[in-house]
Amino acid sequence: MAVRGRHRRYQPNRINRASLTVTAGGAGMALPLMGTGAAQAADVDTWEKVAACESTGNWDINTGNGYYGGLQFSQSTWEAFGGTRYAPRADLATKDQQIAIAEKVLDGQGPGAWPTCSVRAGLTRDGAVPDIRPATDRPTGTKSATGTKGGRGDGRTTVEDVRPHTTPQARAGRAEMYTVVRGDTLSGIAEQERVRGGWRGLYEANETTIGADPDLILPGQRLTLAGGSGGRAEAPVKPPSRSAEPADKRASAPRTEQRKTEKAEKKAEKKTEKKTEKAEKRTQQRADRSGSASSGVQRVAPVSAALGTPYHKAGSSWSKGYHTGVDFPVPTGTPVKSVGAGTVVAAGWEGSYGYQVVVRHNDGRYSQYAHLSAISVKNGQSVGAGQRIGRSGSTGNSSGPHLHFEVRTGPGFGSDIDPLAYLRAGGVKI
Repeated sequence: MAVRGRHRRYQPNRINRASLTVTAGGAGMALPLMGTGAAQAADVDTWEKVAACESTGNWDINTGNGYYGGLQFSQSTWEAFGGTRYAPRADLATKDQQIAIAEKVLDGQGPGAWPTCSVRAGLTRDGAVPDIRPATDRPTGTKSATGTKGGRGDGRTTVEDVRPHTTPQARAGRAEMYTVVRGDTLSGIAEQERVRGGWRGLYEANETTIGADPDLILPGQRLTLAGGSGGRAEAPVKPPSRSAEPADKRASAPRTEQRKTEKAEKKAEKKTEKKTEKAEKRTQQRADRSGSASSGVQRVAPVSAALGTPYHKAGSSWSKGYHTGVDFPVPTGTPVKSVGAGTVVAAGWEGSYGYQVVVRHNDGRYSQYAHLSAISVKNGQSVGAGQRIGRSGSTGNSSGPHLHFEVRTGPGFGSDIDPLAYLRAGGVKI
């Protein structure tokens, strides 16, 4: 049976994440209690329900919106409640470690830290203590500070023993190789690692690993950052050692060798720049062809699926009194395509809409794709008709996995027009 998902009343100020305020004086800070006591708790099953609501159960999620991990911790909350003993950010910690910190947040702030999802998941302060193991023993042979000084050597983990995970993000700026993790995109990696030539340069250097689709990268793939200026700085080519030559000959050689090296570097840079410029021109030409000739504009459906909740359906669930878009009930992870050529003007979290992408098309119209589980593009990026921009999900105020699709005369909420009429005018049969 197909799931007929629809989003709930649009409330721009309603935040569906664990965004907490912690006072510096300590009165508002919940510190972890040591020993036995009436600590507040919730079992693992309940936390999994909260994560399913907050992030579709993706414990490694990091979309760049300032909230991390399956329970969507802000960085300040993660640090205030001791999360950095496990990892620099929540998305870099294990599921058990995230739940351990969430238990402290629940004890200090209550279920209201997750205002919407705590209600859906049945999160309360009087739940069972979760069966979790947030810290693991160090491997045999690893020397800790206490071990080297004759301290406890039984292998048990202490607070001092816990160190941040050495994930690619934790080592950003020093890696020549990058291991893909969940939620990564080529554009995000290229920007973070400052790869020369952007995502296109990164793709060209790893095309054999990635394959034909640059939008589809998989966790565990190792990408070379040879073109990145944010990795190890480009080392000038050193002339061969001439230690065996007489000193007078060595004195006259450096200038000549240096000139040759500089010329070789300049030629290599020019070749890379030309390749990047050609790739950008080809992409722009494809986008222009897809969106040219207003009388014969060709558009595509955002997903291949039957219709769910129609446009303009009346109901008190929506702030305008009617449904401002059309829903396509599809499973989480279904590829979502841009209906036409244009430029991305929004890509990230948008309150009740969850994770969304908004594209401005060449005809001045805007298309919105909401409740996504993954985003494959970034602001300012040019896209072509049919290019994958993300994957469907159930983030934000959503009753089930589906794609909410709108067409607008402006980029923001409230300027909607009939999305099906727009698609049909471009040749889409729905």
